[in-house]
Amino acid sequence: MRNPYATVLDIQRQAWEETANLAEKARIAPERTETIENVEVGATPSEVVYEENKLELLHYEPLTEDQHDVPILVVYALINKPYILDLQPDRSVVQTLLEAGFDVYLIDWGEPSKLDRKLGLEDYVTRYIDNCADVVRERSGQDEINVLGYCMGGTMSAMYAALFPEKVRNLALMASGLCFAGDGGVLELWGAEEYYDPETVTETFDNVPAEFLDVGFALMDPVANNVTKYVRFYDNVDDEEFVENFARMERWLDEGIDVAGNAYEQFISDVYQENKLYENELYLNGEHVDLANVDMPVLQIVAEYDHLIPPGASKPFNEVIPSEDTEIMEFPTGHIGMSVSSRSHAELWPNVCEWFEERSNGKNEARRATDSRAAEPRDADVEAGPETPEPEDEDAALAEDRSDEEVVAEDRSDEEAIAEDATSESAIEAQTDDLTELSGVGRAYADQLNAAGIDTFDQLATADTAELAAETSISPTRIERWIEQAETR
Repeated sequence: MRNPYATVLDIQRQAWEETANLAEKARIAPERTETIENVEVGATPSEVVYEENKLELLHYEPLTEDQHDVPILVVYALINKPYILDLQPDRSVVQTLLEAGFDVYLIDWGEPSKLDRKLGLEDYVTRYIDNCADVVRERSGQDEINVLGYCMGGTMSAMYAALFPEKVRNLALMASGLCFAGDGGVLELWGAEEYYDPETVTETFDNVPAEFLDVGFALMDPVANNVTKYVRFYDNVDDEEFVENFARMERWLDEGIDVAGNAYEQFISDVYQENKLYENELYLNGEHVDLANVDMPVLQIVAEYDHLIPPGASKPFNEVIPSEDTEIMEFPTGHIGMSVSSRSHAELWPNVCEWFEERSNGKNEARRATDSRAAEPRDADVEAGPETPEPEDEDAALAEDRSDEEVVAEDRSDEEAIAEDATSESAIEAQTDDLTELSGVGRAYADQLNAAGIDTFDQLATADTAELAAETSISPTRIERWIEQAETR
């Protein structure tokens, strides 16, 4: 049996330790309060290069002299400030993209006033995003740019790519609500048409208040959002780095912005309740947001534990677009963690940067040349005119005067030559394989390999990884995987 005096002494010791701990927390409380009040966010240097209404387009100072050809336009949601993507230097998506050599632009929507109540999704997508894209295109000298959309900004970016595919080189969608057919999580249930009428909210408030939205999000995990995080803060109040991180996050959460009434109504009714984007039935200002136009490379960045936009609300989108170069990067984190967690920046974002890098170096001219060739009419598509055009030179006239026998003889000799060549070694070497049959090789990758002289599985199997990576800007690791597959063909 334990000595009762020892038990009393243990209880007394624990009480003294708690008292000392409380005294220490009280001593440093003023310092931590100052830390919370003065914490910096969004510190990466930038300048405003375009303004429209409340919107500001930020351009970030480059960190490298050697930049990728195609810039990135970042489109964030309408319901919070975008500095969550630049929360602190060591956990900044903006900083990571800059360090990877990208020219980065970001849309800061600002906060709508009562006068902006009638702004709809068509204003944000076909006017604001398009105007910003045009500024980026003009400043960079590129006809096509990269677009990276986050959350609701990703949904609008998908709409933009469907409406203006000629301006989007690569599309990355990060935790974006795209498909609401039953797997959209709690928000989809709350927003169900039989339970929720968005017009009731807008009729009451005009623009939807940030506080209204904050309460809804907090109630999705009430214990964690209202109890647990403050207990953790108390337990770690003596850790200044923890307090700084906590303060940055709380500041961002407290600085939510209102949402324009019409845009909110459309987003809830058309996207959440009726699933029109995914069903390819969405129209903005009378124009069809046709997913058949989303043929550019598409990357989905999905958070495995996202309670706001679960994977089931994003991943099916890749199945209903015609792009042959699609990829999904699913990472074990939450909706916000994918942009601010140290693990995401160590393991996820290097892969995202690599995906953009492989498609952002001198590819525009090649793509436009390919598109131009594809647009040229094939012989079978050209209808015969009523008259034979007049010959333009003497050689053409002489050719017209040749006898039918000469033409037939020439055609026969050509056919014989072709038949002979078909059995020759050179013709065998000229045969091509469909490289897209390899796992991970889409049309864009196949075109890059073809441009580098790789037309067959045998050529790929014997290729030098380092040389091919240098010539195509494709990562060596990815090429090695393709070579291993080609060796078994």
